[in-house]
Amino acid sequence: MSTATRTFTDARAWARTGTELMLDAVAGLDEAAFTAPSALPDWTRKHLVAHVAANADALGNLVHWAATGEERPMYASAEERAAGIARGPALSADELRSWLTDSAHRLAAGLDRLTDEQWQREVVTAQGRTVPATELPWLRAREVCVHAVDLGTGGVAFADLPKGFLTALVEEIRAKRALTELPDGPLPEVAAWLAGRPHALAAAPELGPWL
Repeated sequence: MSTATRTFTDARAWARTGTELMLDAVAGLDEAAFTAPSALPDWTRKHLVAHVAANADALGNLVHWAATGEERPMYASAEERAAGIARGPALSADELRSWLTDSAHRLAAGLDRLTDEQWQREVVTAQGRTVPATELPWLRAREVCVHAVDLGTGGVAFADLPKGFLTALVEEIRAKRALTELPDGPLPEVAAWLAGRPHALAAAPELGPWL
């Protein structure tokens, strides 16, 4: 996507904000709340939290790649990615919280250690895109910000996400969906609509899921 509406510094800040939202959202969840449905079809909150934790570990593989030059893909296979998500329901609430917290801290520490030269090294995403490591904070920001809303705890909505993040998200999804026009509406509602999430826009055609 065009980076006109975001910078590397922006993305790092949004990733930190989204991580805080995720960690705060799960801090008070008990076992029953964790096993309740998320806002994503067929996923409980345990599935969703496991996905976000596994994503941090996977992005950590790309941080290792950028730091050392040793190729290390995000996931060894599609089956490995699915296994990470499926692991969630088997874990207790405390175990999931620990995994989410520890993986997020490991990823943040790894990113903080990258040098200017290492940030420019190319890595390959799970979708097969070759990108510089400077894209990694944006990839993480998307995951934690959008999925903090998907937890469905009522504590985080698209309107709670940073305006700059929402603008960049709209730009990216609009380009991916090849949309020439957007419906009129508040930015958070347009972002939710584009992402295939519940929204309050009138007469907007329903879109399939994204992310």
